Amino acid sequence: MNAFQNAFDQLAVRACVLFGLDDAAIERLNGILDRDPSHQYALATRAQLRIKSGHTDAALADLQRAADATPDTAHNASHVWYNLGYMLSENKRLADAEIAFRKSLAINPKLDLSWYGLALVLIQQRRFDEAADALKHNTKLQPMSPYGWYQLARVHVDRNAPEEAEIIIRHLKGFEPKFAAQLVRETGLGS
Repeated sequence: MNAFQNAFDQLAVRACVLFGLDDAAIERLNGILDRDPSHQYALATRAQLRIKSGHTDAALADLQRAADATPDTAHNASHVWYNLGYMLSENKRLADAEIAFRKSLAINPKLDLSWYGLALVLIQQRRFDEAADALKHNTKLQPMSPYGWYQLARVHVDRNAPEEAEIIIRHLKGFEPKFAAQLVRETGLGS
């Protein structure tokens, strides 16, 4: 009976969200969580709605519960930990965010988003060598995304390795000239 009720409530939650009835959606999600306190969909969805309404601490608590309740073998476990890491980093809880990103990567070392998120957290902590390593993983997994390359060039500048940054600027000129031009303006390198 609970499985049927949960499925019905999930459908009702989707309808409520579609029509902007977030409070009604949260009520349905609370019903699911009363029956199953570790229901990942309900926790993650309620977290999104709480973030939207500015209840960040409650949302982070839901995301932490979802991550803790998700077995490492679940198909989405790495993403659940990434989502937690992302929200923690957005809220300047850098040490906690680092733990969440590393947990995500321990589950799936090929999740480029977690490498990028980890790198940004390490940059904010001025741990540039570790950030460079994380960004190298990110750019290997996403070679055509300019974001990892941009951050890696910035980290090389911060590490006093301008020649490495210039190599990246030349590389970016080949497929993302706007990012390359931005780096030239910001660093004065590669002009």
